[in-house]
Amino acid sequence: MNFVGTGWALLPAIVAIVLALKTKEVYLSLFVGIFIGALLFNQFHLFQSILSVFEVMMERLSNEWNIGILIFLVFLGIIVALMTRAGGSQAYGNWAVKTIKNKKMALLSSFGLGVLIFVDDYFNCLTVGSVMRDICDKFKISRAKLAYIIDATAAPVCIIAPISSWAAAVTGYTSKDGFTLFLQTIPFNLYALLTIVMVLCVIFFNINIGKMEEHEQAAENGDVFNGKCDYSDAQEIEASNRGKVYDLVIPVLFLIVSCILCMVYTGGFFDGVSFIQAFQDCNASKGLVIGSFLTVVFMFVLYLPRKVITFEQFASCIPQGFKMMVPAITILTLAWTLGSFVSTQLQAGVFVHQLLSTYSIPMFILPMVMYIIAAGLAFSTGTSWGTFAILIPIVTQVFDQGSTMMVISIASVLAGAVCGDHISPISDTTIMASAGAQCNHVEHVSTQLPYAMVVSVACLVGYFVAGITQNVFFTFGSGLITLLIIVLILKNKSTHF
Repeated sequence: MNFVGTGWALLPAIVAIVLALKTKEVYLSLFVGIFIGALLFNQFHLFQSILSVFEVMMERLSNEWNIGILIFLVFLGIIVALMTRAGGSQAYGNWAVKTIKNKKMALLSSFGLGVLIFVDDYFNCLTVGSVMRDICDKFKISRAKLAYIIDATAAPVCIIAPISSWAAAVTGYTSKDGFTLFLQTIPFNLYALLTIVMVLCVIFFNINIGKMEEHEQAAENGDVFNGKCDYSDAQEIEASNRGKVYDLVIPVLFLIVSCILCMVYTGGFFDGVSFIQAFQDCNASKGLVIGSFLTVVFMFVLYLPRKVITFEQFASCIPQGFKMMVPAITILTLAWTLGSFVSTQLQAGVFVHQLLSTYSIPMFILPMVMYIIAAGLAFSTGTSWGTFAILIPIVTQVFDQGSTMMVISIASVLAGAVCGDHISPISDTTIMASAGAQCNHVEHVSTQLPYAMVVSVACLVGYFVAGITQNVFFTFGSGLITLLIIVLILKNKSTHF
């Protein structure tokens, strides 16, 4: 029996996700999903299945983009280790505790920083996490709540930021005038916009849904992790007492600027290409690697002449930073392999295309249907970018070029894909948010899910209205009102009020 291009293509991801949520063991769960995918692809030939597991894994690890992201992770781990060792994080934390007076201000600071760092979601997750972890710990904010704030201001912000690696990716899947089309989708991208509203509601009204309540109560009692932490080794770095606040702030600013400049450099900006076009054509992975490497060099020049740390201490931060990122690198490698089996080997996209072709769907509900399909596909494959590549060409074939319904439907695909990516245990962005907050990965997924589902309900209402009215004000207004009604209900049920 041939399983390629059928509904069976989604089985490996479903098994891995369910197993991870049930057992809390993400590494083994991902590997089980990979092996099931290999068995299906090789029609249950055992030895060939074992071979294909590692062939696909090596293929993904030899991919230039993936290799770049792993190197970027290592450099970021080294940067975080250096900032901690130099005492910059500690000095900033001491200053922030005097400036930030309460838990709400700490969460708002995390949110604000997440919105400001809109260039790339990986960069966003790890930078916000490294800066805000200690501050949130001091105000007894659980790592699960911090991970949610980080994740909710990563992909949802990047997907509506015209200057970001996500904007560059989306324009590549659309028409020649892809950037203009991307700009038109922003006001219709309900998941991104309403997620930002939801985060603010969570902060101001202290809304804790489901297991988040347990984590927040544990944090109040001094246990910000509430159990197992995959990143406990990161707590072993001894901080210097010579560090100043600018020993953290200046490297972070340098990292942001250098990554932006290096990304547009790879797109030809310094060869005369416009800034927008350079972002569209950039190699984000390579740009992030170069930018993070230059930041490590800059930190060497910043710290050693002032004797904030010694040469030996600088050198010791290199393996410490690598060690800090081992859990994220391991989960990413397994998630990429599983996603490859689902998307490429078993061709889940073919199944989705056939599904849409088989059933006659009324045009006015297509945005809502595309949102559901995009969310399901991104959740199962762990990739929103892969979902864009599968579904956007389908949408552009259904509607007339430049029509409002085409813009709305593409926006619903982008929104659904970000939603699925946001809640998937095998999503690289979700993994990065766990790494940034140094939170147990499965706990982050399980605590984040209810918030994403609340926003999704509001999105479904909004896209239903969009299909009927094709009006941006009615679309956003209906989604926003739905979200606020749900938030009001949750607020009234909360034990905190």
